[in-house]
Amino acid sequence: MLLRTTDPFRDLDRLTQQLLGTTNRPAVMPMDAWREGDRFVIEFDLPGVSPDSIDLDVERNVLTVRAERVARNGDWEALASERPRGAFSRQLVLGDNLDLDRIEAAYADGVLRLVVPVAEKAKPRKIEIAQGGSSRSGEPAELTA
Repeated sequence: MLLRTTDPFRDLDRLTQQLLGTTNRPAVMPMDAWREGDRFVIEFDLPGVSPDSIDLDVERNVLTVRAERVARNGDWEALASERPRGAFSRQLVLGDNLDLDRIEAAYADGVLRLVVPVAEKAKPRKIEIAQGGSSRSGEPAELTA
């Protein structure tokens, strides 16, 4: 007689790993982001992904990255399969202080690198103070830039 017990917590852990991924097998594409002066840099790890399958879209202030790692075709037998396959997608909400019309993208060594410059209107700037006499009516003098 074979005794088999069910463990609902183990089943829940297995389902969670399949949906959300683990550190060894992420369900989404891993990303790093940082600021370098007047630009933001975002890198996505996409090893084994063909550059032709990568798609970048910007709509308003939402950046969408899509990529696909296709399954192998042919006469072969899988011995281990730990790398996720299929379509991946990730969306980032970018701030209004970024220039989304000038995003630069490059793909090398399995890493997609995006460089997003800070918009000119968001950069700090000095405002010149005009010097002049005050008006007689008590209103401030007209300023010119």
